[in-house]
Amino acid sequence: MKELIQLQKVIYPDLLEVMHKRYTILYTIYLFETIGRRGIVDHTKMPERYVRNEMEHLQEQGLIQVTTKGMVITEEGKSIIEQLHAFIRELSGLTTLEAKLEQMMDVEKVIIVAGDSDKETFVKQELGRAAVAFLKEIIKKDVTIAVTGGTTMASVANAMVPLNVKCLFVPARGGVGEKVENQANTIVAKMAKAEKGDYRLLHVPDPLSETLYQTIINEPSIAETLSYIKNASIVLHGIGEALAMAERRKTDDHIVEKLTSEKAVSEAFGYYFNREGEIVHKVRTIGIQLEDLASTDYVITVAGGKSKAQAIASFMKQRKNDVLITDEAAATEIVNQYLI
Repeated sequence: MKELIQLQKVIYPDLLEVMHKRYTILYTIYLFETIGRRGIVDHTKMPERYVRNEMEHLQEQGLIQVTTKGMVITEEGKSIIEQLHAFIRELSGLTTLEAKLEQMMDVEKVIIVAGDSDKETFVKQELGRAAVAFLKEIIKKDVTIAVTGGTTMASVANAMVPLNVKCLFVPARGGVGEKVENQANTIVAKMAKAEKGDYRLLHVPDPLSETLYQTIINEPSIAETLSYIKNASIVLHGIGEALAMAERRKTDDHIVEKLTSEKAVSEAFGYYFNREGEIVHKVRTIGIQLEDLASTDYVITVAGGKSKAQAIASFMKQRKNDVLITDEAAATEIVNQYLI
């Protein structure tokens, strides 16, 4: 495909540019399901006159339908998107960037979606869609999936569809005191409902004192859920920026000073890592521990946004067999700044 694209760039450079722009408009309508012309202009950054002309063309071809509420994509339009998806990714350089990041990070697989989730909320939705698509690709039998909390995992839950196997969703750890819709318990319940699977909840705070930890893990209901968590075949998680996570946990000042002095940049599963991927601090949490990941079939990291590039690079430096699903802005920043 690369050779074909190069030939087309030489012979029909304008054709490829027009195709890419039309696909972008069509895909934007697909993402938002119902959207007006002004919304397309805002999201694509294309001139309004150009968008209006292209919309007329797409409507004439039967790829979109104009309603009183806005534009919607037709079944034929969806089919075009599916057929062009791989070609456009190659044309946009995402496939090449994935291969480069896989080689530089020495990880099993990298999946990149276009855009920057720091700037556009729909990019985070695309991260969710990509994660669900990958789950559909790898899951062939009954499975237990452990999931962390956070806004990105909430996007995965929003994108969840039936996986056509028996799935049990469990929270990877206790709550971190964030909004209820972003807590792992809420997310696994939502995933299970969308997938038509089952779920278990873990009603414990995060972090815990040592005394409280020893008391809670001996509770029968907690112990049962922990057994499911530790035997999960798939772990789906996000990555946090170290100091931001410390603030969300209402961490004591002396620990924050430690994280700052030891240059912690990322957090996952209650562990804080420096730029080199070394552990600089561990929070006592109930749920998956870093050593548990060794027996897991798939550890899937989903995180994006240019602002999280350093955190992603930090965590992935000590995870060689993992899958990373990220966005274009984070991937480009990682390649340019943090893999040296």
